[in-house]
Amino acid sequence: MPILSIFFGIVVRMRHDDHPPPHIHAAYQGFEALINIQTGVVTEGYLPKKAAKIVKEWSIKHQDELLKNWELAQRFEPLERVPGADYDD
Repeated sequence: MPILSIFFGIVVRMRHDDHPPPHIHAAYQGFEALINIQTGVVTEGYLPKKAAKIVKEWSIKHQDELLKNWELAQRFEPLERVPGADYDD
């Protein structure tokens, strides 16, 4: 599963040709969750509260990039990296 971003020990991935709705897979210290790209909400699995908050804020900030990657993934095309939450703008 391609890695889109890594920040604060959180690894964000996306599968090619995955099931809707558009989502990302986040892993942190042995925990894993699916996060809805449009809402930033954990829909399956679990992340500790602080990690879930960071991923939610990050996914909303980078929603356009993540949705673009979702479209690429549906066509089995290479995905683009997304700057992490620890990246200074």
